[in-house]
Amino acid sequence: MAWDNNLATFQLQLLSKIIDINKYPFTRLVMEYKLTEDEYNDLFTLLEVTNQEYVQQKEEGLLNYSSNLVKFAGMLNEKLDPTVTIFALHKEGYYPDLLAEFIKLLEKDGL
Repeated sequence: MAWDNNLATFQLQLLSKIIDINKYPFTRLVMEYKLTEDEYNDLFTLLEVTNQEYVQQKEEGLLNYSSNLVKFAGMLNEKLDPTVTIFALHKEGYYPDLLAEFIKLLEKDGL
């Protein structure tokens, strides 16, 4: 049986209505902006690389991570708003130290 794209879209719309946006804001963003699986995986690869750089720089004593934030925002998929995405990822518990640092920078200086 072939998968009906209209049925999948409809079912996704129904699911998105029952997801608690306060609990899963990033998952909702992924669905609302129709990120593909590759785009989703690319985002997490970017996060992993950015987090590794952050951890290394922190161990080396670096105190300002604004360049990491700018680089992350510049490499983020154009479908996603960097600020909204960072807050949503943080809310769901991804890369807590890195994203908390980004949020401090956003609240202090903006993007």
